[in-house]
Amino acid sequence: MAAASPLDFDGGKAESNEASSKWLDAHYDPLANIHTFSACLALADLHGDGEYKLVVGDLGPGGQQPRLKVLKGPRVLTESPLPELPAAAATFLKDHHEPRTPALALASGPCVYVYKNLRPYFKFSLPQLPANPLEEDLWNQAKEDRIDPVTLKEMLEDIREKAEVPLSVQSLRFLQLELSEMEAFVNQHKSKAIKRQTVITTMTTLKKNLADEDAVSCLVLGTENKELLVLDPEAFTTLATMNLPSVPVFLEVSGQFDVEFRLAAACRNGNIYILRRDSKCPKYCIELSAQPVGLVRVHKVLVVGSNQDSLHGFTHKGKRLWTVQMPAAILTMNLLEQHSRGLQAVMAGLANGEVRIYHDKTLLNVIRTPDAVTSLCFGRFGREDNTLIMTTRGGGLIIKILKRTAVFVEGGGELGPPPAQATKLSVPRKTRLYVDQTLREREAGTAMHRTFQTDLYLLRLRAARAYVQALESSLSPVSATAREPLKLHAVVQGLGPTFKLTLHLQNTSTARPILGLLICFLYNEALYALPRAFFKVPLLVPGLSYPLETFVESLSDKGISDIIKVLVLREGQSAPLLSAHINMPVSEGLAAA
Repeated sequence: MAAASPLDFDGGKAESNEASSKWLDAHYDPLANIHTFSACLALADLHGDGEYKLVVGDLGPGGQQPRLKVLKGPRVLTESPLPELPAAAATFLKDHHEPRTPALALASGPCVYVYKNLRPYFKFSLPQLPANPLEEDLWNQAKEDRIDPVTLKEMLEDIREKAEVPLSVQSLRFLQLELSEMEAFVNQHKSKAIKRQTVITTMTTLKKNLADEDAVSCLVLGTENKELLVLDPEAFTTLATMNLPSVPVFLEVSGQFDVEFRLAAACRNGNIYILRRDSKCPKYCIELSAQPVGLVRVHKVLVVGSNQDSLHGFTHKGKRLWTVQMPAAILTMNLLEQHSRGLQAVMAGLANGEVRIYHDKTLLNVIRTPDAVTSLCFGRFGREDNTLIMTTRGGGLIIKILKRTAVFVEGGGELGPPPAQATKLSVPRKTRLYVDQTLREREAGTAMHRTFQTDLYLLRLRAARAYVQALESSLSPVSATAREPLKLHAVVQGLGPTFKLTLHLQNTSTARPILGLLICFLYNEALYALPRAFFKVPLLVPGLSYPLETFVESLSDKGISDIIKVLVLREGQSAPLLSAHINMPVSEGLAAA
């Protein structure tokens, strides 16, 4: 496949410094009408003529009209419809017969369709699951016209909510119908037997007994009923069945089935489970903090992409090695393997239109595309060994060829820890006092811990008592609830016997105004008189301080002062939002008289 002239991807500007770029732009078709993801792409020499083709399990626009497409270069060679949406595509050698042409396996719904020379060869269907006996009894009653469609719907809904065994597809489709369509559906399907069928969620290949590139491989299927099946490549019988705690969505395998293998399955519950030969259940579990969006094995490291825009590297025993934060959401991941230089790296397609290539946590290269990439595939295409194939969100097809002189240099991107961390610290020698203190802590560690816990409990008790006392005396001038963020400040002016009392009330929220507040004064009526002991507060705009003024008249001529309590209430509520105590000064006018 000959490389075309460099394509303009940046609105009138070609890639910066095209001569130093590691890639040749071979083909770009924004209207290729290919809608797929990385698991449904595969490269293989399907006819044994040395010309590698691209196999695409196409979802179709909007998830309609799924098709199997085979591309020779940028041109569609063959195209055939599929009964259901594809879940994965893989090529594998199923026998030792000559010529050694690989077979094509396409997982779609509950079946795996196997093609040889692009012709249908075999169809493997997952075994049926036992149906719910209550569901079968209801459909038998409907068959004998002993139950009407409305009652059938009510009872099936009750079974769906309470039963452990899920309903069949027939019952689920019936529950989605309108009342006018139910009777016709029952008459059409009541004579059919209830069948409960699981579907395939992911698929990969596992070498059977040799690690060679052209060795016979088994198919490994992940199903919706939380199982992993290993199929014999010749008879397509189940060689092994393994159970998982959740539904697998990504698979990575290493080793040989007849010798020793290790299988990693990323599941919908946010965990990655590691299984080994002869293990029916997972041996190790990697708990992620977010849902996985991709899983790639690079040598002995499992690289996981999460929906928190980050890449994580783990060992096969679940130990986290490194983490790299991405500038945008990860849409797809795949493996880049350059056999001529022995390089394995991870490709990650991001939502911002970038494809980033990482070796461990080191950024090797960044490819910018005109649209977000939704699927990636790297390998031999046509007669070029290192070809990168990308499909975009809008259905476009991008083909790039890695230059033969290109070398991915580590150090041009994000490195590991800074060099300062490798500097040896000047730690002083241990003193005699330090050694004695260490020995004392070892000998009396329990007593020291108990003393610390006692002091901590006493501190918490004093803090709780002080908090309760503040609540009972209502001494807080700031609202303690986040729903009504208020702040109150009072100022007393004058010498007496008449004082001017100014309340500064502020709404401390950032954007929400507050309406419907009341001000109430509690005081000794024998000492003070107020013209208004209760009034409404206007609308409080956020950030402004509102001065609310009133007058207080002192009635005592003995030089006695007291506290006036101010309460801020919400209309219709008895509990105050916040309160303040005002220490009134002695009236100098009455004292002089």
